[in-house]
Amino acid sequence: MSSLSTPGTGGPEPLLLLLDPAARQADGESVRIARDVLCGGADVKVAYPESPSELDRMLSHRGRRRPVVIGSDLALQRVLQALHRQRELGADPVGMVPVGRAEELATARALGVPGEPVRAARAVLSGAPRTFDLLVDDGGGVALGGVRITGGGGPRSAGRSGGWRSLWAKLAAAEQANALTPETADRSSRVRVEADGRLLADVHRPVRLVQLTLPATGAADPAGTGVLEVVVSAPGALVRVRAASVSVVGRGFGYEADGHPVGPVRARTWTVHPGAWGLLLPAA
Repeated sequence: MSSLSTPGTGGPEPLLLLLDPAARQADGESVRIARDVLCGGADVKVAYPESPSELDRMLSHRGRRRPVVIGSDLALQRVLQALHRQRELGADPVGMVPVGRAEELATARALGVPGEPVRAARAVLSGAPRTFDLLVDDGGGVALGGVRITGGGGPRSAGRSGGWRSLWAKLAAAEQANALTPETADRSSRVRVEADGRLLADVHRPVRLVQLTLPATGAADPAGTGVLEVVVSAPGALVRVRAASVSVVGRGFGYEADGHPVGPVRARTWTVHPGAWGLLLPAA
């Protein structure tokens, strides 16, 4: 692990800038620009976590510093997951400067994060926090947008960061290693699905798709109930409901959380945590 600090300016809150190594490889110029803007406007500690334990340690010892991620959707997801595990997720809004390929930044775009590094960095310095719901599973994982289970087997192989290995990719690989092997997955996706205790599908009928989606804007539900859209598609049947919690059980199934593969697992329950986290976005 390496880090550096810039002196305080008396302005915005001090920041802990977490740089994904893959982002530097993908677009080092955007990373440099964002870092210069942030360091010029706040007291910044720049850190390059080299392992999951270092990421946990940096976050737990950040003091008053706000976490800021430079990287992909997966980088943001992993930081939120670590903060959730430390019960610090709602303590302070986080910032993000998205860097990566377009397909790696879909969630950031949906959340309203500027795609241009200078605008994104300025939003961190002078933007306003906005709260969002979070989908949390009983295995300790989180999803910002949703979860998808498709018929025909386990998740795709991890690794959306090209030829290099970032910390976030290592975390995803560790989750895969701790799960069931793909050979144990039920390739026909015969699963039992319950939403708030209501049975939507059972193992006697294979499903083509189970999709859990937080509200389209990603914002906390205006009614404060914390619900998600649930779609279950099977041959000759389509079920749509809204629920706060969904449980899926099967012989072994893989899924994607925000487009990133997880599993296979035999059982998983997802629960909406309304207004669980905050993100710094451009002020209206």
